[in-house]
Amino acid sequence: MMNPATVTVLGVGSWGTALALLLARNGHTVRLWGHDLEEVAPLCRERENRRYLPGIPFPATLTAGTDLAAAVLGVDLVLAAVPSHAYRATLERLRCILPVTVGLVWATKGLEPGSGRFLHEVTDEVLGEAWSVAVVSGPSFAGEVARGLPTAVTVAACDVGYARWVAALLHGSNLRAYTSPDVIGVELGGAIKNVLAIAAGIADGLGFGANARAALITRGLAEMTRLGLAAGGRRETFMGLAGIGDLVLTCTDDQSRNRRFGLAMGRGETVEAALVAIGQVVEGAATVREALRLAHRHDVEMPITEQVNQVLHHGQNPRQAVEILLARDPKPEEV
Repeated sequence: MMNPATVTVLGVGSWGTALALLLARNGHTVRLWGHDLEEVAPLCRERENRRYLPGIPFPATLTAGTDLAAAVLGVDLVLAAVPSHAYRATLERLRCILPVTVGLVWATKGLEPGSGRFLHEVTDEVLGEAWSVAVVSGPSFAGEVARGLPTAVTVAACDVGYARWVAALLHGSNLRAYTSPDVIGVELGGAIKNVLAIAAGIADGLGFGANARAALITRGLAEMTRLGLAAGGRRETFMGLAGIGDLVLTCTDDQSRNRRFGLAMGRGETVEAALVAIGQVVEGAATVREALRLAHRHDVEMPITEQVNQVLHHGQNPRQAVEILLARDPKPEEV
């Protein structure tokens, strides 16, 4: 057991709360921060997140608040679990109050909206390169982490020693944390799997069966790997937890918001109605456009991602989208 640390977790959604619970159970002092008093006040009063993780009480070492400066004062680590669309703005608020000696980790799975940039690029641009930074990803539903069910994740950082330190903070009796030097690959896997989960959900919503789902997962992995290699990632990353591990989880289990969103689309619901019904951020709905932006930048073909984008943002009929994929010319599988 490593020495207890003081950690601030940014974001009071299900994932941020689950990570805060995990760290507190591991013996660390945890401050959970949210910007909206209406969201944070019930957490302080009820000592649990009844909106997203009902029935799971906060340990005594876990507190919540809305004062960002107070939340990061004297901490050892800041862990960001905010949606990708809020990531840059959150870092800009941190820039003037976070000492360079404090490490930063993000558990956000997405690309920056409007630019298709990796979050490590956004981090370097906003904070500079003096901070120690890492990303956490892998097959990890928030509810299962919060309930203490067995989970494994990957911590990626260019500084291997820093990755090991962050992994040690997260590692506990119910969570195993591996390390990787491949920040790009781990980030990309966490972003693209959400898009592919929407595709798998659409196919299942249309009633296309297990064969189609398996094919989408497998060919989706090929798309993810092609783009990842072109962007500078490592092939082995996409065969690991942050690649195929997270992809299989998100495409096959209805705890996934992205899969549920795709199911709704396949069953004929509108984008707007499906988003309202889920009631939380569906990262893949925005990431699909940024994934294509990145793919065009690297001249990488991503037919599944393209059809998801057509369905979500250009009014394509979901059944027709699948027919277009099936009508593509035969080719060697390794392509």
